[in-house]
Amino acid sequence: MSGLVREGLEWVSQATGTRWVAVIGLEVHAQLSTRTKLFCGCAYEFGAEPNTRVCPVCTGQPGSLPVLNAEALELAVRAALALGCEVAPRSKFDRKNYFYCDLPKNYQITQYDRPYCSGGGIDLDSGRRVRLERIHVEEDAGKAIHDRGDATLVDFNRAGVPLIESVTHADLCCPEDAGAYLAALREILVYVGASSADMEKGELRCDVNVSVHPAGEPWRTKVEVKNLNSFSNVEASIEYEIARQVAAWESSDPADHPVQETRLWDAGANRTRTMRKKEGEADYRYFPEPDLPPVSVTPALLEATRALLPELPAARRARYQRELGLSAYDAGVLTAARDVADFFEAAARLSGAPKDACNWITNEVLRALSGDEVAATSVDELPMKPHDLSELIALVRGGTLSASAARQVVRAMMQSGKAAGELVVELGLEQVQDDGELERWCREALAGREAIAAQVREGHEKALGALMGPVMQASKGKANPQKVREILLRLIQEG
Repeated sequence: MSGLVREGLEWVSQATGTRWVAVIGLEVHAQLSTRTKLFCGCAYEFGAEPNTRVCPVCTGQPGSLPVLNAEALELAVRAALALGCEVAPRSKFDRKNYFYCDLPKNYQITQYDRPYCSGGGIDLDSGRRVRLERIHVEEDAGKAIHDRGDATLVDFNRAGVPLIESVTHADLCCPEDAGAYLAALREILVYVGASSADMEKGELRCDVNVSVHPAGEPWRTKVEVKNLNSFSNVEASIEYEIARQVAAWESSDPADHPVQETRLWDAGANRTRTMRKKEGEADYRYFPEPDLPPVSVTPALLEATRALLPELPAARRARYQRELGLSAYDAGVLTAARDVADFFEAAARLSGAPKDACNWITNEVLRALSGDEVAATSVDELPMKPHDLSELIALVRGGTLSASAARQVVRAMMQSGKAAGELVVELGLEQVQDDGELERWCREALAGREAIAAQVREGHEKALGALMGPVMQASKGKANPQKVREILLRLIQEG
């Protein structure tokens, strides 16, 4: 779909010259990292055999009664505080009535007019702030599987899993800001331990509300795109909807104009398609859940939860740049996962060399974790700990170990967990400091290379690289590079 030219935060129609503005809001469902479901004792396990993690409560059997999972409430409060929300001292649950095959009770227990928190928001790197209207707690539905020919299969394992749904104000106005907001939200939820937010497992799902209007005119009809499960799909669906809605509004036939509806994203066809006409609140017939008491959040719970919050990733990135002199790129890599940031901080503190710690982690540790070099899949699983890395850094800075030898040591440390000093001896990698031995290797490297020596005498010291290589090869990487350089320069000048 074409016919639009993007100019900043506006889309210009090539057909009419009209400047269009997009209005975007997000509703994000995040699965809370509890051991059991929201209102029963069933454990949830992604990929478990269908309908094996169910009980009378989560399948809506007559006479079964829900009991609120206290851990879910604590994690929900943790997420709210991390996002700067105001937590209500008292809230309640409601029944949202609708009829679909994956909803065993024919209603969903959620929060309607009195959610547990409101306000808050996220500041994007673009400088724009996305305000949160509210976050509420609710149970998930089951999973309907429609790809079995004429049959629809239903797996109720997911029914009753605890979710928080965060609803933004319509503060977003372009696809990339929507993607940036979703990434920042996911990062915060994972950092504070409220949710694993693995989109591939359906632990983070996004509904997008999009409308367009000519610049300077009132907002128009919004359209919902439901159940988006990747950042790229969120951005692509918004881009498509903007173009589709502009074309629809510019149609001469009013019947073509957008209507309030729910659409689905077809990633294969790269387009949205109608799912159903959008229900209004009256269609859901909300009423208070009679089987659950009001939810109380005490000041003591708030303070205890606030004390558990770590420094959030955006604040950490800023501090790493401000206090440790790291680049924005390095700070971003180190803070992408909380365990990596914690490992780095410990290694930087113990070694007193934050830039060196950063280089070893970003160049060696994360590279090893992303491949099949080590069995571990996260920093926490590595047998090497921050004090081990700090010892390695000290050996390199003290001249005991060359950089190339240190790379061998750090790889062995990640596999064995042995101390750096122990591995240096075991692998025979201790750097040679003896001037006599170093000079012998340097003289052998100079033999027959008078042309290179002449370039060095003329001031082209970069030519030394052609001599350093043979020395390091002869020493099997054990020669001290700084001393080798000094001896080569002396011998060439004497030469």
